[in-house]
Amino acid sequence: MIGIDEKRPFRAVNIAVLTVSDSRGLAEDRSGQVLVDRIEEAGHHVADRRIIPDERAGIVAALKAWIADPEIDAVIATGGTGVTGRDVTPEAFHDVYEKEILGFGELFRQLSYDLIGTSTIQSRTTGGVAGGTYLFALPGSPGACKDGWDKILRYQLDYRWRPCNLVELMPRLQETERRGAA
Repeated sequence: MIGIDEKRPFRAVNIAVLTVSDSRGLAEDRSGQVLVDRIEEAGHHVADRRIIPDERAGIVAALKAWIADPEIDAVIATGGTGVTGRDVTPEAFHDVYEKEILGFGELFRQLSYDLIGTSTIQSRTTGGVAGGTYLFALPGSPGACKDGWDKILRYQLDYRWRPCNLVELMPRLQETERRGAA
């Protein structure tokens, strides 16, 4: 079965929203607001929200703080995923990943192709996990945030989604590799 299994209980996820921008303040942050609105409409909690400049060290510091916070289950960022010189969000995310979720970026670009054609190659959308926290970086447009949430994240962050979802894996994200005795 693919879809929401109404027999399973909903489990709210605590999500931090990060906007990476050199020019936006809270009042102008349409993309971040799209994410906040959709997260709350889905029944999840916006645990924190920040806007920081396109600077790798600052992005890494924010991610590490949220990864260390046991109250944060996931981080969704918007902005800085393009190919220009100031676009360093993917590099910052890769600095902290323990494991990359390759399928997130691949699926995002596949879905985007239907909307923007070959322009989707300019997106370096990425996802991964570190310290038991899911990390997702979306492009900085409101439309990209809508697509990323509506077509991927709202399902994968819903415990009821079948056949499987990322929420049911949360208790196992910090398992260490089991090594058998030789």
